[in-house]
Parts: sequence; C-alpha cells; structure tokens
Amino acid sequence: MKTLLLLRHAKAENAAAGSSDINRALNERGKKEAQAIGTYLRRQNLSVELVLCSPAVRARETAELVLAAAEVTANVRYDQGIYEASPRQLLEVISEVEDDQSAVLLVGHNPGMEDLLRALTGTGEPMAAGTLAKINLKLDEWSRVTEDIGDLECIVRPDELAAD
Repeated sequence: MKTLLLLRHAKAENAAAGSSDINRALNERGKKEAQAIGTYLRRQNLSVELVLCSPAVRARETAELVLAAAEVTANVRYDQGIYEASPRQLLEVISEVEDDQSAVLLVGHNPGMEDLLRALTGTGEPMAAGTLAKINLKLDEWSRVTEDIGDLECIVRPDELAAD
C-alpha cells in the first residue's frame, strides 16, 4: 500500500496588476497555515519521502514551510505538470514515482486537487487553501495509480488546527 498526501497550497496574496499568477507568494495567513500543517504532520508522525510540487511560488513556499515545521527531510521535485493540472495530468505525474517511495506529498492547486481527491476516492470534499488530505492507495506500484483506487483516511483544514 502507498500513501498519498494531497496538499493545496496555503493562502496566497491576490495577484497584483500585470503580474503573473505563477509568481504569487503566500500571505502572512498562508505562512501560518503551512506551518500549522507541518506541525500536524510532525505530531501525527506522518512520514514523507518525496514531495511533488508545483513550481508556482505559493506552492514552493508552502512545501518549504510544511517540511520545516514537520522536521522532515524529503526529496522535492518541482514539476511544471502540476501547475494548472487536471486530475488526469496529476495521475500521470504520480504514476512516474519510483516504487521504493511509500509516502508522497503532492502540493498543488484547485480545482485539480479537489478533482483528484474525488477521482481517487469518490469523496467530494472541498479543499480550501492549506487543506491536507491523506489517501491510502490500494497498490504497490505507483505506475498503477488510477481512479477509484484510494481510501480517504483523513482531511485536515488549517482552520481546524488553529485551535491546537
């Protein structure tokens, strides 16, 4: 069995006039959200061996803050295929993971993350900024990832962690 953690990037700044969407950074709330998710990962002893991350600034910052707060050292791959990706494109990215990796964190964007969660588990859960979903995949090889192969173990939203 493989574990896939889906993480929608934390809250970002609004796009400035004339600037590119890919260059939007986290705002202060987003930085706190990412740290809270990382702290949650550490407290739950959730391990991550590989991070697949969108190259967007807000996704990169989210991944860095989460890993630091979780006190996790993982290989991080920035993949253009995650930015503005459909569930089918995200499944393709996931299918290329080496089989010796048992736990992968995918950091991306909506609507792709919500749609991927629904495709993998049949569960239609909203994924607001900073939301983390843990999915247990019924497979031993990442190349076999397909729709309806996962079970949603838990979903955690930053506003739920604020009370911690």
